Amino acid sequence: MTSTDVRTDAEDSGPGGYAAARLRLLQEGARSGPPRRAALAKLTDDWLKELFDAGAQGLRGVSLVAVGGYGRGELSPRSDLDLLLLHDGSADTDAVAALADRVWYPVWDLGLALDHSVRTPDEARRTAGEDLKVQLGLLDARHLAGDLGLTAGLRTAVLADWRNQAPERLPELRELCAERAQRQGELQYLLEPDLKEARGGLRDVTALRAVAASWLADAPREGLDDARRRLLDVRDALHLATGRATDRLALQEQDQVAAGLGLLDADTLLRQVYEAARVISYAGDVTWREVGRVLRSRAVRPRLRRLVGERSDFLRRAVAGDGRAAGRPVAERSPLAEGVVEQDGEVVLARAARPERDPVLPLRAAAAAAQAGLPLSLHAVRRMATAVRPLPTPWPAEAREQLVTLLGAGRPTVEVWEALEAEGLVTRLLPDWERVRCRPQRNAVHVWTVDRHLIETAVRAAALTRRVHRPDLLLVAALLHDIGKGWPGDHSVAGEIIAKDVAARIGFDRADVAVLAVLVRHHLLLVETATRRDLDDPATVRAVAEAVGTQGTLELLHALTEADALATGPAAWSSWRGSLVADLVKRVSAVLSGDEPADPEAAAPTAEQERLAVEAFRTGGPVLALHAQTEPPADEPPADPEPLGVELLIAIPDQPGVLPAVAGVLAMHRLTVRTAELRALELPEGVHGDGGDGAGSVLLLDWRVAAEYGSLPQAARLRADLVRALDGSLDIAGRLAERDAAYPRRRGTPAPPPRVTVAPAGSRLATVIEVRAQDAPGLLHRIGRALDLAKVRVRSAHVSTLGANAVDAFYVTGPEGAPLPGEEAASVARTLEEALRA
Repeated sequence: MTSTDVRTDAEDSGPGGYAAARLRLLQEGARSGPPRRAALAKLTDDWLKELFDAGAQGLRGVSLVAVGGYGRGELSPRSDLDLLLLHDGSADTDAVAALADRVWYPVWDLGLALDHSVRTPDEARRTAGEDLKVQLGLLDARHLAGDLGLTAGLRTAVLADWRNQAPERLPELRELCAERAQRQGELQYLLEPDLKEARGGLRDVTALRAVAASWLADAPREGLDDARRRLLDVRDALHLATGRATDRLALQEQDQVAAGLGLLDADTLLRQVYEAARVISYAGDVTWREVGRVLRSRAVRPRLRRLVGERSDFLRRAVAGDGRAAGRPVAERSPLAEGVVEQDGEVVLARAARPERDPVLPLRAAAAAAQAGLPLSLHAVRRMATAVRPLPTPWPAEAREQLVTLLGAGRPTVEVWEALEAEGLVTRLLPDWERVRCRPQRNAVHVWTVDRHLIETAVRAAALTRRVHRPDLLLVAALLHDIGKGWPGDHSVAGEIIAKDVAARIGFDRADVAVLAVLVRHHLLLVETATRRDLDDPATVRAVAEAVGTQGTLELLHALTEADALATGPAAWSSWRGSLVADLVKRVSAVLSGDEPADPEAAAPTAEQERLAVEAFRTGGPVLALHAQTEPPADEPPADPEPLGVELLIAIPDQPGVLPAVAGVLAMHRLTVRTAELRALELPEGVHGDGGDGAGSVLLLDWRVAAEYGSLPQAARLRADLVRALDGSLDIAGRLAERDAAYPRRRGTPAPPPRVTVAPAGSRLATVIEVRAQDAPGLLHRIGRALDLAKVRVRSAHVSTLGANAVDAFYVTGPEGAPLPGEEAASVARTLEEALRA
């Protein structure tokens, strides 16, 4: 069906014909993207013109105007219709109102969203002067029907007003964009982005069009139209997939949207969205810098600007021995590095720079800009991108040093790196970067794409360079630690291979290449071991020492671990995790120095633990003690003020069901378990002090807990509920289920099923069973109940929650206290997994 066919149907059948023709157009598989949007706009134009002409018989000085997105012809399947009924004031007010009804009501009757107004040109201009959003909409005004001269006059006046008022309105527009970005986030990093409102979205494209219309500055044009078209195409597919007027690309709809666009999968869709958003965001950065520069220059009085410029030019020529008379003022240019100068608050190339002869120039210019905290000029980056020759392999020492300098500049590195990436310079320097560029991370813990996460890690590592003996290796490892995420399989294993190649290519010697390979291969080792393994087990510490190899590498890995976690997101690092990692590093360092880790079985109970055990045996019930700890154990206090939690000591006469009972009671009281250690203490005869005979066995639980919110419950309440849980009078599972049912369920992507595995060679003292599952209240209670039913004893538990994911490790033994045989361990893991999936 052609657009002519669609128009004829609409004209022949009135509103009903328009609705049918619109439906056929949207279901037409052969046409999509800009052609479909143009056809939909034309179809709607003709229908509205027909409605207007039918109601405007005998009326003069009236016109129908499309504004905003409809004015630009950007009609997505569920877009609003932004309409202005314009009149010159000569027509009867009732007649104009009746005409408005003749146009508005058919639109509403079809269920289409309508943003409408009735104004004279003066009223429209006055409203635009008071409301920036109205003014932006009028900049895209397009005539639909009626008095063309009236519409043209309004367009001319609105554009003239905008250009005259631009010095006052553009700062307001910039602030509006910044506030919106603060609320909605950055489109290029969000897993569920708003295609219109987020920074780098369609609203920002509209803002850039408005800046261009002011004639004060213009956005970089290359790629901008393609980026806008891509976001509009995605929005079209989203509207068709959901049947709703939404701009938010929710997780549960991404596969369907990707299929509608003919893309491989949702990750491919997100990557295209991120690439488009990155182009728009970078164009916005460049444009707003130019606006600021123009407005600052306008703020200086012309006479003062001329005098200052003439004096500076005269002095410069006098120093240079140039006797020519001072002419037009020239902007100051301050040298920063060879071939690189600062001018007007940007880093530009010196006049004598020869990019075609200087392959190190991009890195030198970037390093100088980042160190000075200045942006790289768009012109400079583009000139280097088109003229610079590739670096030789291996890189010269200066190139490697400039890369390290760039990475070590801290926060300014991000903006400079984005400028290099916008013109393709990063992938020319590091070809492996292409696989991680704009790659989404479908993990709620991560707040960045893979490539931005790598840069953020380098930024965090820059603050830790004084803690290591080789800051260059730390910074390069930060840049490369997740480089394997673009490849199949374990990204640490793939990343090790890539890191070796990249490190050799950029000029590190064999010894440094080997260290970088270890850092990339084991960048998760410290945090995973510290939070999921028993640090009192000698096998744990020896395994880390063997993997790391040297004190210097351990020092680098410690700093990289912290930088990586801080760059991941707020859920990935805390005072508590930092203290666990520091403890592990201390133990591993001792082993690398020749000390053997102490046998954990040799550790005697503390006086308090023994006292609690005696009291528990004497009374025959649980005894509790709570101890708050808020001071970090490390020499340097952590950046965040989070308390390290509360130590909860519990002594209970040995009996079945202790772990699920304690975990359930803590879940009921909204206490999060961070670590849990259980062990049996044999009391000799007579030690319980009650005059009775015989020895006794008491379970000691030393746990670290924290309140989800609010204050901690009193120990007496915890003990009372624990007594009831142990005697069976408290239905923990039922209480937790009731609480869970009281919270409304939210739509979202279903969580992956739980996975339970046996860690190979995890410990010589126990079998390590690792559980990965969606975090939920009572999860530890369910795990403990399943392990209790499997007739295994839990020696210790190490609980780690990252966002919505729980990763817990349980050291279990058989009834006699020995590790489980291989088949039995696998059977317990399968049983536990089945219980968690039920």
